[in-house]
Amino acid sequence: MFDTDALRLLDAVARTGSFTGAATQLNYTQSAVSRRIASLELQAGGPLFDRLPRGVRLTPAGETLHQHARAVLNRLARAEEDLAGIHGGYLGRLRVGAFATANVSLVPGALRAFRREFPEVELTPVEAPSGGLLRRMREGVLDVAVVSDYPSGLPYDEGVEIIPLLEDELLVALPRDHRLAGQEIVDLCELQEEAWIEAPSPGPATMLQVACARAGFTPRTTVRIAEWTGKFGFVAAGLGITLVPTLAARAVPPDLVLRSLGDLAPRRAVSAALPCSPLPAARTLVRLLSEAAGQ
Repeated sequence: MFDTDALRLLDAVARTGSFTGAATQLNYTQSAVSRRIASLELQAGGPLFDRLPRGVRLTPAGETLHQHARAVLNRLARAEEDLAGIHGGYLGRLRVGAFATANVSLVPGALRAFRREFPEVELTPVEAPSGGLLRRMREGVLDVAVVSDYPSGLPYDEGVEIIPLLEDELLVALPRDHRLAGQEIVDLCELQEEAWIEAPSPGPATMLQVACARAGFTPRTTVRIAEWTGKFGFVAAGLGITLVPTLAARAVPPDLVLRSLGDLAPRRAVSAALPCSPLPAARTLVRLLSEAAGQ
């Protein structure tokens, strides 16, 4: 097995045509070069250079090994460049997780800006609830994620760095013909007889339940639907109402209206999550997410 230092020495001797030239180029002594080449020849099974009155030249065996050495050294140089690119943030792959409504506008906008800045980085988006994204990050599957504390808080994880991005108000989605659809701000107390559509809760209390408790009543949650498209369909059919994050407003169909709940409106924290030793590219994406969130 030829080591890379020996192959570099072989290449230097072949290019300079002498042991002395290679010694000068690599900062070796001439005797050290002679000993290393002799050891390499012993390993190769025969002479690699013809010793001439003035310098050396490759033997047929030396030419063959030199060709392989150049290929190996070029591949190693390319590997160094690729690794420098990955650690520098402009090459490689970036695995980006986000919860569903962050993918409506926040994440796509930041990814578009990132792609303009680093076109050689392959972006791999992953969509999942926030808890699942944090679990995947702990497992090393994600490089950066956008998470939120909706509907019932975000689990603490000392192995993940959390960077706040924005506070997102939750609006109430009503059918366009709803009795309160014409109001700019809806009093939450006026909705206590409504059926609410919510995803199954992973925690003890959702933001809706906390907000309704502040208003003095317990919400009637009769429909459990996780996907936003399903929630929109049920609201449009008059089967209930639901909370919609402001981030998702662009995705709401035209037969629904979004109204603020005023001072009682629940608000969720949207954050970026990074592993303990993040890639520079992930840091860059967090910066772009922060810029997009501030627009």
